[in-house]
Amino acid sequence: MSTVKDVISLRFKSRQAEGVLLHGEGQRGNYITLELHRARLALYLNLDDTRLRFSSGRVAVTLSSLLDDQHWHSVLIERFNKQVNLTVDTHTQHFRTKGEGDSLEVDYELSFGGIPLPGKPGTFLRKNFHGCMENLYYNGINIIDLAKRRKPQIYSVGNVTFSCSEPQLVSTTFLSSSSSFLSLPATLSASGGFAVRFQFRTWNPDGLLLSTRLALEPQRLELQISNSRLRLTHHMSDQQKEEVSTGHRVNDGLWHSASLSSRGLQVTMTLDNEPSSTMELGDHMEAGDSLYFGGCPSLNVSGCENPTLAFQGCMRLFSINSQPMDLNLVHQGRLGDYKELQFDTCSIHDRCLPNFCEHGGQCSQSWSCFYCDCSGTGYTGATCHNSIYEASCEAYRLTGSSSGLFSIDPDGSGPLGPTQVYCNMTENKVWTVVIHNSTDPVRVQGSTLQNPYIMKFNYSASPEQLMALVSRSEQCQQEVMYSCRKSRLFNTRDGSPLSWWVDQGGERRTYWGGFLPGVQQCSCSLEENCMDMNYFCNCDADTDSWANDTGVLSYKEHLPVSEIVIGDTNRTGSEALYRIGPLRCYGDKSVWNAASFYQESSYLHFPTLQAELSADISFYFKTSAPSGVFLENVGLKDFIRVELSSPFAVTFSFDVGNGPVVQAIKSHMPLNDRQWHYVRAERSVKEASLQVDQLPLRFLEAPSEGHLRLRLNSQLFVGGTAARQRGFLGCIRTLTINGVTFNLEERAKMTPGVSAGCPGHCSGSSSLCHNSGRCIEKNSGYICDCSQSAYGGPSCKEEVSVSFNRESSVTYTFQEPFSVMQNRSFQASSVYRGNSRARENMAFIFMTTQSPAMLLTVSTFSQQYIAVILARNGSLQIWYHLHVDRRPDVFSPRPSSLADGHLHRIRIHREGKDVYLQIDKDMNLKYSLSSDTEFISIKSLTLGKVTVDTMDEEVMRAGSKGFIGCLSSVQFNHMAPLKAALLNRASSLVSVRGHLVESNCGALADSTIFHSQSDHSETVGRGRGPLRNASQSNYAVIGAGVVSAVVFITLCVVAVMTRFLYQHRQAQRDASIKEKEHPTNLETAYRREASYRAEPAYRTEFHLHDCHSSTLNDNREYYI
Repeated sequence: MSTVKDVISLRFKSRQAEGVLLHGEGQRGNYITLELHRARLALYLNLDDTRLRFSSGRVAVTLSSLLDDQHWHSVLIERFNKQVNLTVDTHTQHFRTKGEGDSLEVDYELSFGGIPLPGKPGTFLRKNFHGCMENLYYNGINIIDLAKRRKPQIYSVGNVTFSCSEPQLVSTTFLSSSSSFLSLPATLSASGGFAVRFQFRTWNPDGLLLSTRLALEPQRLELQISNSRLRLTHHMSDQQKEEVSTGHRVNDGLWHSASLSSRGLQVTMTLDNEPSSTMELGDHMEAGDSLYFGGCPSLNVSGCENPTLAFQGCMRLFSINSQPMDLNLVHQGRLGDYKELQFDTCSIHDRCLPNFCEHGGQCSQSWSCFYCDCSGTGYTGATCHNSIYEASCEAYRLTGSSSGLFSIDPDGSGPLGPTQVYCNMTENKVWTVVIHNSTDPVRVQGSTLQNPYIMKFNYSASPEQLMALVSRSEQCQQEVMYSCRKSRLFNTRDGSPLSWWVDQGGERRTYWGGFLPGVQQCSCSLEENCMDMNYFCNCDADTDSWANDTGVLSYKEHLPVSEIVIGDTNRTGSEALYRIGPLRCYGDKSVWNAASFYQESSYLHFPTLQAELSADISFYFKTSAPSGVFLENVGLKDFIRVELSSPFAVTFSFDVGNGPVVQAIKSHMPLNDRQWHYVRAERSVKEASLQVDQLPLRFLEAPSEGHLRLRLNSQLFVGGTAARQRGFLGCIRTLTINGVTFNLEERAKMTPGVSAGCPGHCSGSSSLCHNSGRCIEKNSGYICDCSQSAYGGPSCKEEVSVSFNRESSVTYTFQEPFSVMQNRSFQASSVYRGNSRARENMAFIFMTTQSPAMLLTVSTFSQQYIAVILARNGSLQIWYHLHVDRRPDVFSPRPSSLADGHLHRIRIHREGKDVYLQIDKDMNLKYSLSSDTEFISIKSLTLGKVTVDTMDEEVMRAGSKGFIGCLSSVQFNHMAPLKAALLNRASSLVSVRGHLVESNCGALADSTIFHSQSDHSETVGRGRGPLRNASQSNYAVIGAGVVSAVVFITLCVVAVMTRFLYQHRQAQRDASIKEKEHPTNLETAYRREASYRAEPAYRTEFHLHDCHSSTLNDNREYYI
């Protein structure tokens, strides 16, 4: 019987976790097997001929779980050729079979409930099904009806009845991990001793199963789950105990049988069918009056103590001294005692079905919630939703990174994964370079149009990733170097192509340069310099000498080149030489995609937000209005909204059916100050979060029960609401939702009250402020706020470097513990719970020849610490000590010495358990910590010598040696401790020991390793002297206007300059934060800004840029 289409359906219920439901196979090795395995349904299907040695058609698919719950479950298998749909209850999985076969040949027989003969091919489990089946159909044939009518083609084996009389087993659920318990009396045993047997299932790795006081007080026995193993403990006294353990992962959600029995001087523990574990006793053992299952009463009952947690799960089939216990009597109050139990049901749920962990994250669970392990995925967050990588090289540049290999994620939290590219940041434009498998020149001979030479290019990114990168970029190009000798590109008689290339969409292209895809020409034709003007390409002149038709393809919608075909190199003396360069793109057009809203009733509308299970929303805004809705999308009852609720607060609110949840972050400074502010809101089935600028990130944990899906049906409104009320007035840019950047400018062009783009000096893509410096608008120019950057100067590009000797150190004391990162919600729903995420960011440049050496230490009030040291051999070591009672995690990236007198740049980023390390520009590594514990209540950060004795010996050895060399551009999270020491020597937060000299090694680092010389427009002073003079003013003037110098007599020049300097000094004494018409360095802004910031970590560094002398247009903001 050979079929290309099959439909199999049935319903079953069972209390067994194993058993074959269906099996069929054919002579050539086809088979289909449907079975219960570990209470999950597994389908094995092979359509290939297994007689072939290398058959690859076997497919195994597993679906659903906890199917041994004695409830009815529906199964439907639909197959057409290779396409298969497997449905269990409400869960469906679609897949395609492998191999060449597309039909199922079942020649022997179809069996239901078991496999008649063991050992046949395709047999994976031989245990027969024990339970009930109904509505069993195979391709429209009612199998049970045929069996009832005793049709000859149906025969039965074993005990098969046509009624479902399987007795129901009574279970009880222990609901609370702190207060649930079941107390049963210990019946007398005729033979002495005692014997207890029961079954349990749970997801929790710890919990008390059984506790009993022994006749010989104060002895007691405890049977518990500890670290997912079954452990028996005999407490002989408060200080003396004996333990034995057995099993592995008994918290897998399956039913397990446990028994305890004592006989003579031994007590035996048995788990399932595993070998028994025996404990020797010093005396005969008899149980006390009561046995406590699952936990202990809240009253102080002698001989019962919860070791860690009470049991949270299900139990059944209790037997004490061979006497079964009737749970119905317990429920009626006629037997034993209990608290917080649920009778006659097992309320276990598989919280990993469906799997809410995204991007390949591994799901695990406890009784009340699930967890996602994001290790190795490139994503982070509660559900592995957020990419740990930036979306583009442009985004890396804005964070202060320099040229090197980077992983980018073009669609952010979207389905595409990250890919590695080279970011070239040494030019005015930031270029993203993607290489392929054939970058060397290739010589081609002997090809014809009928038998052409074909080369396919495999890039370091997938076609989907390349498409996302190209569409996100402002411009892309790819060089095609093509040299020829007696090899034409086009047939000179009819113009048909003899060679061509294939674009990203698989289309044939015949232009060889420029951006005019509809023209069959080469670059020489576009530039009008072909060697023979009768042809559009040099190669078409068909000369015996070498000709060149190299060009640059710049029509980005066709890039990159996926294939090249060459077909005219078969004649005598004919040959071609080509080289396809890497794909090069620059710009990120999403970064500055903006819209201006200047009517409160105006808004932009987009299709309904597709965010049932997860949504991340990020954007920048600036406004002078006190409030306004940034975006809103509503359904019948559900909604999601982000708004500026007051001049000092951003609010994120939503409702998925459990009641409104409101999350808000309050700023100590007004957010309607006409400056750009960053907002990121995220909602998943696990948690919600909100971030505003660099303010502490806030988390709210979702309830473990309730509605999960956000159901919306209206349009997405940006800048307003459907009611045309509370509209936003100002600018919004870079609106990204679930990795998709919305084209605000295109939609704004056709919407009244909204205009494309955003006026102002800080609204363009030009690099005004570097290294995470913040551009701030002023009426007559702009200033760069470098307070969050480790760099200084007018554009946040000047390095901040210090030379240390052996006794030198800089300690920065954090003004308040970093537990402020919790940022409690003032209006959160009661069903959500605050949470936090462990994360640190560190970066610095150093140069030394000393080892061992202490580079950096961060310590907390709870004796946690992070240390970055050079070991005795000069290798870098990173120490994470997050638990006082455990050994620290130590990472040694490479054995080679970094104490080589060269500059090295280090970047360290931690997200939960994952630590990402970059050394210089060519080494990117990832490590995993043993714990994701948060670094709580940070006390201080020290550079150089450390004298405290609370660290490990090797760290203390390096700390006592100090650091001899140069440290530059040190950053920890959003703090720049080295710069704080330079600008705030008198601050109580900064402690300087030993002799420090301001240096310039960071400038050398930028010019030799990380940036080109052209990237530095400011002059860096050399040998500036000791640190005590480092806080002197550093005046800088920004302006691009042309200064016309008129030569006067020497006396007039001196007089004019003298008057100017006098006025300049007078202005400095009287200056406040007010703006000036002429460029100047606002040194006084340091003190003024620090006076009204809530966390004055160090003086805020501002530089005013005058737009009168700038090449930027003076566009005033008209929406104010």
